[in-house]
Amino acid sequence: MAQIKIYGTRAHLDRVRDRLSDIIHDAAMAVLGLPEDKRFHRFIALEPADFRHPADRGPGYTIIEISMFEGRSAETKKALLHRLMAEIAAGLGLPPNDIEITIAETPRANWGIWGRTGDELELSYKVET
Repeated sequence: MAQIKIYGTRAHLDRVRDRLSDIIHDAAMAVLGLPEDKRFHRFIALEPADFRHPADRGPGYTIIEISMFEGRSAETKKALLHRLMAEIAAGLGLPPNDIEITIAETPRANWGIWGRTGDELELSYKVET
């Protein structure tokens, strides 16, 4: 399971939303083994006054927060981060300085899904990779 929040200016996200969602989900499927139908993306489009950042970030500055079940190795998480940074930069024409990504892992018992806790679910994919 992974829930993904994408922050950026409204003007930028309106232009790239669909392509960015595809890039993120393709990487999550390839690296994390998420199924095609498990796309949980929330785009948080902000006005420039509400999205303050250092002057060395451009108009396409994008922050991605990934919340997922714990259990994946450091190598898997780094592979996801590297793939996302490379694919987003190439696919959207953004400089690396305009892409920031964090991963927050949570024990499965701390998730509530389908009326159960995450540790009570039988998943169609592996989390421990």
